[in-house]
Amino acid sequence: MTTLRPPRRTAPDGGSDPSGQRRGFAAVVPLTRMFSPENRDSLLLIGTTLFLVAFGLVMVLSASSVEEQSATGDPFGRVLRQAIFAGVAIPAMLVVGRLPVAFWKRWARPALLVTMGMQLLVFVPGLSSSGGGNRNWIVIGGFTMQPSEFLKLALVLWIGVVLGARRDELGDWRRLLLPVAPVAGVAIGLVLAGSDLGTAAIMMLMVFGCAFFAGARLAHLLVGALGVALLALVFAMASPNRMSRINTWLQGCTDADYSGYCWQPQHGMWALASGGVLGVGLGNSRAKWNWLPEADNDFIFAIIGEELGLVGALVVLALYALLAIVLVRIMRRAREPLTRIVTGGVLVWVVGQAFVNIGVVLGVLPVLGVPLPLISSGGSSLVAILLAIGVVLSLARAETQQAARIAATPPAPTRRRR
Repeated sequence: MTTLRPPRRTAPDGGSDPSGQRRGFAAVVPLTRMFSPENRDSLLLIGTTLFLVAFGLVMVLSASSVEEQSATGDPFGRVLRQAIFAGVAIPAMLVVGRLPVAFWKRWARPALLVTMGMQLLVFVPGLSSSGGGNRNWIVIGGFTMQPSEFLKLALVLWIGVVLGARRDELGDWRRLLLPVAPVAGVAIGLVLAGSDLGTAAIMMLMVFGCAFFAGARLAHLLVGALGVALLALVFAMASPNRMSRINTWLQGCTDADYSGYCWQPQHGMWALASGGVLGVGLGNSRAKWNWLPEADNDFIFAIIGEELGLVGALVVLALYALLAIVLVRIMRRAREPLTRIVTGGVLVWVVGQAFVNIGVVLGVLPVLGVPLPLISSGGSSLVAILLAIGVVLSLARAETQQAARIAATPPAPTRRRR
């Protein structure tokens, strides 16, 4: 009886290739292992981040389509730009997540110097761009970039390296103050020089968050916070624009100011109120029809509340809470102070900024002009935050590998006493 067998694969040189079917699979396996997370916390961090980005693309499309149609005739223009930035930043996040810790220790200072130099470009005529009273953007090759977003990441990395090396000396306020306070003051001062109080406030919170997670004394932090609050008050009083926004927040909106500084927060509140429990439906917002300024950016949470209702708003809050829990878990398992400090700084940056943005929309805080992280439109913010998540993944991966090496090390033999 003759048995029919399938023909054997032939190699390019004429010989047989019995493993031909496995070559493609074998090429995929190393690539999968290269970008696979090292632990459950990293996997959950990646999943939550990607879900927020995908959700943000949907909401940017919904919130910006009307304005884009009326301005350019293309309702998909803004979301396509956002999708391009996401398509570039997500692979970059995964690549950054594979870099060793030594890379960050070596390049933290050069990165800070480079980003501070980029921030100086916002004052160069012909390169700078302004909007909403702020001078915090540069235009290169037809793309608008906000250097302060990348300055946030560089500042957190640099503070993590400096304070991590001084973990046993932070009880002395001089070791905490120098050189962190002067360098951070210069970085934040460059942002304040462009009149971007919102971004500067977030950066101040990040500096205090890094110091807190580094182990600084609360008494020292409280004294520093009091000094920063006084400086912020002086800075706010020096600008009629900022004082008008603060007075509107403190005193409430009046009929005389309805078309002025009250317009944006008032229409944002109306959008939230009209959403109810389940919302008016995705894409059915009325506020986005040129009624609510920055509907796809600073006030996108109002569109979320209007279209998806209280349920959608609570889902967004739950996602940021989950992100905070994952970052705290990574910090608690960290053995290296660099991991704890940088992860804490990213936590304050992303989750803290999210709740500041939501607080502005709810009327709890005055209008500061900060986007909703990973959801609002804006390529610089999206790319910088995804790179920051990649840095956290890199540090968490190093911690997992170190824990595995310690677990695999056999215990030293004990000598018996005679």
